[in-house]
Amino acid sequence: MSADTASDVALECGWGRLVFGQTFSDWDSLAALLRSEELGQRDVCLYHPEPHVLVSRSPQELFVDPSYTYRRRLAGADGEELSHTVPGVGVRPMAGRGDAEAVNGLYLKAGMVTAPPELMVTNQDSLTFSYLIAEDTSTGAVVGTVTGIDHVAAFGDPEGGASLWCLAVDPRSSRPGVGAALVSALAQEFQARGRNHLDASVMHDNEPAIRLYEKLGFTRVPVFCVKRKNPINEPLFAGPLSDAHQALNPYTRIIADEARRRGISVKVIDAEGGFLQLSYGGREIVTRESLSQLTSGVAVSWCDDKRVTRRLLAAAGLRVPRGRTSTTAEEDEAFLNEVGELVVKPARGEQGRGITVGVTDADELRRAVERARVHSDAVLLEERSHGDDLRILVIGHEVVAAAVRRPARVVGDGRHTVEELITAQSRRRAAATGGESTIPLDDSTADTVRGGGHELDDVLTEGETLVVRGTANLHTGGTIHDVTAELHPVLGEAAIKASQVLDLPVTGLDFLVPSVSGPEYVFIEANERPGLANHEPQPTVQRFVDLLFPATRAMPQGWDPPAPGRTTAPSGS
Repeated sequence: MSADTASDVALECGWGRLVFGQTFSDWDSLAALLRSEELGQRDVCLYHPEPHVLVSRSPQELFVDPSYTYRRRLAGADGEELSHTVPGVGVRPMAGRGDAEAVNGLYLKAGMVTAPPELMVTNQDSLTFSYLIAEDTSTGAVVGTVTGIDHVAAFGDPEGGASLWCLAVDPRSSRPGVGAALVSALAQEFQARGRNHLDASVMHDNEPAIRLYEKLGFTRVPVFCVKRKNPINEPLFAGPLSDAHQALNPYTRIIADEARRRGISVKVIDAEGGFLQLSYGGREIVTRESLSQLTSGVAVSWCDDKRVTRRLLAAAGLRVPRGRTSTTAEEDEAFLNEVGELVVKPARGEQGRGITVGVTDADELRRAVERARVHSDAVLLEERSHGDDLRILVIGHEVVAAAVRRPARVVGDGRHTVEELITAQSRRRAAATGGESTIPLDDSTADTVRGGGHELDDVLTEGETLVVRGTANLHTGGTIHDVTAELHPVLGEAAIKASQVLDLPVTGLDFLVPSVSGPEYVFIEANERPGLANHEPQPTVQRFVDLLFPATRAMPQGWDPPAPGRTTAPSGS
């Protein structure tokens, strides 16, 4: 880089920054600049002398883009003037906000990122940027656009280059050759300025654009593009999705998507069961949703039997409700009389199946025990505790999220029966969760409705709310509400201690609490395979993949990268 060449040049284009990699001598600063890309933007780094080495500085966040760079000589023996016009189409410089808004309209039609009109107008006033538009002379409609960057004006390029960006043509235009006319006009402008060449970056599979550039005399040059791994760029670095990947349930899909974004290899072992094989470097881990090989079989067995879970946590000093295993009808009824109200649940089971809440008489107790025995030979009776149903998600023995779960409920409209309202609500929940959440029309639902003073064929008055399930399980229509910021420290400490006692690196701990902002609680159960998709906006899946593959962790939140150099276009050469 010569003494007259500017350093650390990143031009703000609105859709992102155009970063000239050859102007950066500190590669760590360049990598930090690319990592500081703003949400919804697409920064592009070109001309770095060793792009593969740059990516190695931040391999989880940067990648070499699968694009080609084409170059058209503008000077010398092979730099003859380009001349291509289209009857009925005029090419002129962009003029004012109205043109800039028309340019954005073309970007939207082409699936490109738009730019603030005021920024484009400001850039146009500099020597660095040149926005051209193609106009249908019969209608005045803007049917195409291209942006040029003068590298000499931008940073004193010793190679005397220029580049072409954001070529877009209205797909509805009936005028053939608009793209060629725009490229030719831009080449002529830079040729008149004495520039040596015009470069264009194009995706490797964009065959129409490649044919256009080759027709106009552009040839491939070994210049590579570095970009940041962001959601916009994901198809470029993660590869196409397989049919098996697309068939994954939401709880598995978010894990697979996060892994792909980080460059972790994802193999779908069994889509229906949610089994993945994740590989990175020499590390390989099999997962089933949020359950992984990091969780031992012994820990799973402890969670599988709720009686064992209770005993272990009670021995560790955590508060659990009074309970016993169902034996004879007489002994069960005696326990009911002792505590007054029971929760009856299978000792083994998940997703709220077979649970009855609020049992208060002997006949109801008998039915509840029979219902639970459908799912498990052993049945657990617990004293019912009242309060909010709180789920605390712990990953790596740290609290990541907390949420209050509320049981399914319906709201009357004065016309439909309770059963009809449940059916409609169940359809909505299923649609919103990809079929993962529905409200069963079973004996538990009928008993809960009856406990609320109604029957399934009753018509609720308009606005009347009725709880229709005794538990807040999400699979049976419950809803979830984030309370992470409100969680009392004692509750968080209890959840962490439970995860340590049960030796669970990932777990969802269920509590009943009078208030999430208070210290009182009783522990209900532990889930060794909690749903990570249920805790937005908390970064549950990110922390899970951090646990599995620590080497792929992103830069910590709040990290302040070194200040970049010039981040706006210079006013002139």
